Amino acid sequence: MIVRDLISAEQSNRRIVSPDGNWESTRMLLKDDNMGFSFHITTIYKGADFQMHYQNHLESVYCISGEGEVETLADGKKYPIKRGTLYILDKHDKHILRAFEEMKMACVFNPPLSGKEVHNAEGAYELEAEAISA
Repeated sequence: MIVRDLISAEQSNRRIVSPDGNWESTRMLLKDDNMGFSFHITTIYKGADFQMHYQNHLESVYCISGEGEVETLADGKKYPIKRGTLYILDKHDKHILRAFEEMKMACVFNPPLSGKEVHNAEGAYELEAEAISA
């Protein structure tokens, strides 16, 4: 059994802050945990407006708190995000995420992240990054 708490994880090397200042993510469950997916609690800072394109991963995102929107670039559709909203990037959707206020999100990635990933120039995570030890 694996048991971790968010407060302790936030005070460890499991907390990753984006170089561009848009988000921070506490990686609660990672590839080395051998569950087949990774689980993160991510904060999107108020005013963030950035493009992502997870070419190597599928992601599900559940909004715990805050408000914003996600825009799919293939069709220009905008979807409101608020507490209780789940959105799923099931087609490697190229998208823009906007935070009208700080948003707290629970995120699941498949394949799982190793732990140190930050977005590359395309807005994607590479398949392999340096792992974080428990």
